[in-house]
Amino acid sequence: MGTSSDRAFHRLRADILSGRHQPGHRLGEVELAGELGTSRTPVREALHRLAADGLVELSANRGARVVAHTAADLDTVFVLRAHAEGVAARSVALTASPQDVAELGRLACAVAAAARPGGDAVADLDAVYRFNREFHELLLTLAGSASLSSVVGGLVHSTVLMRTYRAFNQGAMHRSVEHHLELVAAVQSRDPDWAESVMRSHLFSARSALLGPRRTAGEYALPQLRHEPPTGLPSGDGDLTAQESA
Repeated sequence: MGTSSDRAFHRLRADILSGRHQPGHRLGEVELAGELGTSRTPVREALHRLAADGLVELSANRGARVVAHTAADLDTVFVLRAHAEGVAARSVALTASPQDVAELGRLACAVAAAARPGGDAVADLDAVYRFNREFHELLLTLAGSASLSSVVGGLVHSTVLMRTYRAFNQGAMHRSVEHHLELVAAVQSRDPDWAESVMRSHLFSARSALLGPRRTAGEYALPQLRHEPPTGLPSGDGDLTAQESA
């Protein structure tokens, strides 16, 4: 069952990643303790753990708040990731073994299965998030560069990744799935230019889905993250912006 602190941590983490607690939202210990049916001590411990994970910021004057990222910050994150992970994809295309390609392929197919379950089933965004993370982590591991892993590790943030998936419409999700599969094909073909190009396109497409079109050069209107999980991905391949208030 875990301790009260563990339960509070996992509940608050889930509420942050789902968008129930929006970026910048104040997390009051008293209110959370009442909501979770526990004392303030487990809540305080959970908030410190969430702060260590980068999900919450703690301030002596303002208390605890969900970490908020500006649109400009997120734009920079995607640009840096596109460059760094593009280099990683290029390296892997030159060095991957058949076993490496097979494992990348397995994860790419797992992303596809979770994102496009078929029939009336709804995309499992938690599974998409998990398999996507494993895919990108494996790619960095195979690149064999501690510097690249360190750079990307400092850029990848779980709230940003989950926020991105909740902003995807049907067209954006389709592109993301196909990018994973195409990247495996590029690696299998040992084509570094193709692999790098696909990775960069993959991340810039995700940036567009999350941030929407620029208002002016370098300026975005950052949409809100949905509270409730989507019941289905809206259609419309031509619209890359988040649907409703994603």
